[in-house]
Amino acid sequence: MGRGGLLLLLLLPLLRAAPREAGGSCRPQPSCEECISSHPQCAWCEEPDFSGGAQMEASRCAPRAALERAGCPPGAIVDPRGSLRVLRDTERGDGGGQLQPHSVEMELRAGEELSFAVRFRRARAVPVDLYFLLDLSYSMRDDLRLLQRLGTELLHALHNASSAARIGFGSFVDKPLLPFSAVTPRRSPCPAAEPCAPPVAFRHLLPLTNDSAEFRRRVRSQRVSANMDAPEGGFDAIVQVAVCQERIGWRPVRRLLLFASDDTFHTAGDGRLGGIARPCDGRCHLDVHGEYSSSHLYDYPSVGHLAQVLSAADILPIFAVTAPVVPLYRELSRLIPGAVVGELREDSSNVVQLITDAYESLTSTVELRHSALPPGLSISIQPHCGGPPGPPQPHSARCTGVGVNQEVTFTVRVRAEKCLGPLQRVGLRVVGVPEELSLLLRVPCACPCAQRRGGAALCRGGDLECGVCRCPNGRRGHRCECEGPEEEGGGGCRPQNSTAPPCSGRGRCVCGACRCPPGLSGRYCQCEEGACERHEGLPCGGEQRGECVCGRCRCRPGFGGRGCGCPLARDGCVRGGTECSGNGQCECGRCRCRDGFVGALCERCLHCAGRCVRLRDCADCAAFGRGPLRGNCSHACNGTALRVLPPPAPPGAALCRERTSDGRVLVFLVESGGGDEDEEGGDVSITVWAEEASLRQSPLLVAVVAAAVAVGLLLMAAWGRVSVELHDRREFRRFERERLRATWDQDNPLFRSATTTTVNPNYLGADNEDSAAGTLQ
Repeated sequence: MGRGGLLLLLLLPLLRAAPREAGGSCRPQPSCEECISSHPQCAWCEEPDFSGGAQMEASRCAPRAALERAGCPPGAIVDPRGSLRVLRDTERGDGGGQLQPHSVEMELRAGEELSFAVRFRRARAVPVDLYFLLDLSYSMRDDLRLLQRLGTELLHALHNASSAARIGFGSFVDKPLLPFSAVTPRRSPCPAAEPCAPPVAFRHLLPLTNDSAEFRRRVRSQRVSANMDAPEGGFDAIVQVAVCQERIGWRPVRRLLLFASDDTFHTAGDGRLGGIARPCDGRCHLDVHGEYSSSHLYDYPSVGHLAQVLSAADILPIFAVTAPVVPLYRELSRLIPGAVVGELREDSSNVVQLITDAYESLTSTVELRHSALPPGLSISIQPHCGGPPGPPQPHSARCTGVGVNQEVTFTVRVRAEKCLGPLQRVGLRVVGVPEELSLLLRVPCACPCAQRRGGAALCRGGDLECGVCRCPNGRRGHRCECEGPEEEGGGGCRPQNSTAPPCSGRGRCVCGACRCPPGLSGRYCQCEEGACERHEGLPCGGEQRGECVCGRCRCRPGFGGRGCGCPLARDGCVRGGTECSGNGQCECGRCRCRDGFVGALCERCLHCAGRCVRLRDCADCAAFGRGPLRGNCSHACNGTALRVLPPPAPPGAALCRERTSDGRVLVFLVESGGGDEDEEGGDVSITVWAEEASLRQSPLLVAVVAAAVAVGLLLMAAWGRVSVELHDRREFRRFERERLRATWDQDNPLFRSATTTTVNPNYLGADNEDSAAGTLQ
């Protein structure tokens, strides 16, 4: 397949027209421009004779199928559709051309959606620029010593991952003013033998280069500095690295920024602590020495400003930070496109491996984003990463784990809600890749009508625009055939001696005649075409039953009713010459039964006795000479043929089993000679099986069953009494055994006697009394 065929397969647009709103419809509009802008399914008929004086110009706006049915020639229908065209493309290679196509021109209609495919193939090795931004605060002194020895390894790792790598170097501390940095030597934490370098917000030390020796020399010549608070001024340094592209030496290749620190960061608003109220302006302020000379004038940038500057410069940041601040920088990376975070050891010994891993993570993640969109335009991107396609995303879509030479596809859907005016440009690019797809977009609202002529004879000096006459001042009418203001034509647009508004206030009076909008008709637009009653969802039951004339149904022969839903024929109500079996009347071709009768022909009686009950006495008197008709059987059962057969009765037959007044059961079969089986009269044949006619032993059977039940109940009561007695005796014996085994040698510790003993201190006792008596003697 040639190159043209490959491009055709690559860029085959998936054109899909979507309605502006679910269930939306095309409504009449007065002009072609308003018509095609109102709904993506609306079309306009530019045929001058289409309306023909019977309809308003607004009826020209309708779906294409409706216009063709109304008689508009297909060549006169204005129905612009979206289109897509590739303007520029390149061949892929290991060194570039990863994104295809490069330039696309699209024209779509308001409310319409078009989609096309964008493909990206990861190259084997691409050039890369890495700028190393190092925190030189005093807490990073050990890291600086190690980095001074790892300069060669850093550049060697980049050359292994890229075809042409360059590295640059810069440092930062914080704003050189209180309360951020120490401005006097007394406050410096550095020893006197190794004094600290003066603090600086950012110092650009080495432009991007592939000279590893120069990189080592610049790194070894650095000294740590000091600031007074924990957060660093790294955001100031990142902004200067991104906006000072000529001083840094950025190439149009993949750009990486390695940010190494061990603490948090200052952000917008913190500068007020030092008396700085002017926000960051996002411009380059490096002096001849490479230092950020305006850090004392501008506040720190915000996170959003930082993300915007990095995205505009197409720089992917790698945050190499120590473990305590890794969670904070992970949250920061969520707000910056393409950012990754790696944990830096306390002595920075893993910085080379960290760069290698971060580079692999960045290059294996393909994220397609679009630039800022004008109002009224929306773009969604759906990734196809090799498996099932992901959901469409409104701003960007990504594929992770993309290998070298692996191709991924993105479906880009573009939708415009309104006219956008002049040509619009939207950029689509993969984050971190310098290539960009340029989407040139037009959303026109002007109709490409072929017939746009001024001074047309058809319009009597007026302008013909898309089939509609635009009359000059002083003329009016469908073809500008009337003179004078429009109010003068109201005389013929309302009934005589009426003060109602012309055309009932719902149409236009043109040259003494009413021009009614769609849905209205009549001489004065007084009739609503949709006001007629409906039958089965159709006005007047449809064209076969009737037609709607000025809000009322005019039924065709054979139909009646307000909605022409009532057939006037009676064929469906008559059987055997009788209408509705004599139990109802025919209405709209169906029987309407009297109370107590049902069925299509009212042939069944709900409360009448059935044939088995009616013929029970005839079967009893004719077969056995018994029952209430035994004395008048021949007269009462005239026309009934009877036969008695020996048992058994045939299975499956529709047998009648009826109990007589003396308790017997008759089993018989009724067969009708003609007509409906439930109707009275007519020849009837009864077959009776005699052996099932009597149940004389039924009282004895009832007595036996009752006796058996009584005996069973007595036995159950006796067994219950015996079981209770046995259980009580067993429990009593167990209680006696436990009582005999009980011992009562120990006192109950809970027992307290109810007797209280009180000793009288004056009472001497008997011995004391005798002694007292001897003393008296």
